[in-house]
Amino acid sequence: MNDTMVTLVGNAATAVDFRETATGGMARFRFAVTPRRRDRETQLWTDGPTSFYTVWAWRTLAANLAGSVAIGEPLLVHGRLKVREEERDGGRRTFVDVEAIAIGHDLSRGTAAFRRVVRTEPVLTTPVRNGPDGKSGGTPGGSADHGPGGGADVSPTVREKAAVS
Repeated sequence: MNDTMVTLVGNAATAVDFRETATGGMARFRFAVTPRRRDRETQLWTDGPTSFYTVWAWRTLAANLAGSVAIGEPLLVHGRLKVREEERDGGRRTFVDVEAIAIGHDLSRGTAAFRRVVRTEPVLTTPVRNGPDGKSGGTPGGSADHGPGGGADVSPTVREKAAVS
């Protein structure tokens, strides 16, 4: 696969547009990147021309993005660069998109408080049944189905952490 991967530093130029689709969530927003350079003659920082990108995110990233980003916030966007041309209004226009893999706030320009999202996925194991001795467990002397987060090979500390997250 020969994708062009980019990491952009800039600001959210529009609000995040989130939509639920048949395959999961989809979000998009416009992202503005303005380079800053030091002018050697004036010894001052100057802004270069602003480039705009449409950033696309899918599934969990899309949902988290919609609940985390507002217009004007400084961000870092990492993803696949996509350039496309379309015929519009009698002329050919070029659009530059980024299919995001990761998006985060630029902590060199502010602080953020991260909150982990608790996923609620269906349990893929069978329910715990009472064994022949009336206690939970499977067959006598055999391995028991301990359900999600359980298991004889998992330490109590790991089970406790799994229950918290």
